[in-house]
Amino acid sequence: MRIVFAGTPDFSVPALQGLVHSGHQVVGVYTQPDRPAGRGRKLAPGPIKRLAETQGLAVFQPATLKEVEAQQRLAALRPELMVVVAYGLLLPQAVLDIPRLGCVNLHASLLPRWRGAAPIQRALLAGDSATGVCLMQMEAGLDSGPVLAEVRTPIAADETGGSLHDRLSQLAGELLMQQLPYLAAGERQARRQDEALVTYAHKLDKREAAIDWHQPARQIERQVRAFNPWPVAQARYQGQPLRVWRARVGAGPEAAPGTVVASGKQGIDVACAEGCLRLCEVQLPGGKRLDAAAFLNARRLDGAVLG
Repeated sequence: MRIVFAGTPDFSVPALQGLVHSGHQVVGVYTQPDRPAGRGRKLAPGPIKRLAETQGLAVFQPATLKEVEAQQRLAALRPELMVVVAYGLLLPQAVLDIPRLGCVNLHASLLPRWRGAAPIQRALLAGDSATGVCLMQMEAGLDSGPVLAEVRTPIAADETGGSLHDRLSQLAGELLMQQLPYLAAGERQARRQDEALVTYAHKLDKREAAIDWHQPARQIERQVRAFNPWPVAQARYQGQPLRVWRARVGAGPEAAPGTVVASGKQGIDVACAEGCLRLCEVQLPGGKRLDAAAFLNARRLDGAVLG
C-alpha cells in the first residue's frame, strides 16, 4: 500500500517505526509545525519529524488541512491509506475521502470510553481497572468512527500517566502491524460505537494539578499518578508550590485536611477529607526530586498545614 502517516508526539513513534519496516510504502509523513522549545524558545522539530527525517521520508507540516492547497498536495501523493496517531489536527471530510481505503486512527482508550485529547490521564483519574488501544475508521466526528480492532490491558495499581503512555504507545504500534494485512485486503469487521456509553477525555489544564486536601486520599493519589510526568500534582508549602511525584494512600489520625499528621523515612502523611495520603517523593521550585527521607533532612513538618 501507499500509506500517508500523520502523527506528532512520542506516542506516535512505534507506529511509524513499524510502518517503515512493514514492506509498505510510506509516501509522506504529516506532523504539526515545529514549536518553540527550551530556554531559548527556538523552533524545534517533534519526535515524528525527527524520525521521518532519519528515514528519508517526505515531511509535510501544514498548520491546517482545511485549505484546498493542502488537500491537493495530499491527494498528489496518491495514498491508498492514511494512518493517524496523535496528530493533533482535525481532518476535514475532504481529507478523509482522499485515500482509497480511507483514514484509520489509533486511539489510546477502549472506545467509546474516553474520546478526546487526554484518554490516558482521564482513565487513571477515574480509577479505571483497564484500558487499551482502538484502531478506528475515521469519520468527521471526534473519535466517533467504527472500531476495527482493539487490544486491552489492565491498569496497575502503581501506574502513572508516563508508564501507561509508554505501554499503550507500544501496543498501538503492535496493533497496527497486526491489522495491516486486513486493512490492505479490505477484510475488516467494524463495530459501531454505542453512543450511550460515550465519555469525553477533555484536554489537561495545569490548574487541575492543584491538590485539594478536602478530597478523599484515594482520589488525590490517582491525581498524583495521572499527572506524572505532566503537569505534576502540586500542594503548597510555606508559600511555595510543592510538586508531588509519588504518593500512596495510608492510615493516620483524623485531622483538618492538609495537616501533616506524621513524617519519617517512609513518607509524609497528610490528612485528607477521607483517609491519609503519604507523600513519597516531592520537589520544591529549583530543587531536585527528593524522596521523603532526603526532603526531611533539614525540615520538620509534623503539624504543618499544606495548602
